[in-house]
Amino acid sequence: MPNRSSKRPRDVNALAKLIADVTTGQTELPKTDEGKDPAAVALGRRGGLKGGKARAAALTKKRRAEIAKKAAASRWSRK
Repeated sequence: MPNRSSKRPRDVNALAKLIADVTTGQTELPKTDEGKDPAAVALGRRGGLKGGKARAAALTKKRRAEIAKKAAASRWSRK
């Protein structure tokens, strides 16, 4: 089973208690990003924000059309 980033309980009753405690303000949700480097997170986010625009600017019109045709064929093949 894959590791989950969430630290919520898997048991339904324990999860219900956690939700009730968070709702009433008795506790807070567990933090999930404790082991991450803030600089690396910021760098990854910055790259992700400009990645699509940079790729679109680098593609030719012909290549964009090929990609769009392939995506449409993939969507319609599932029906």
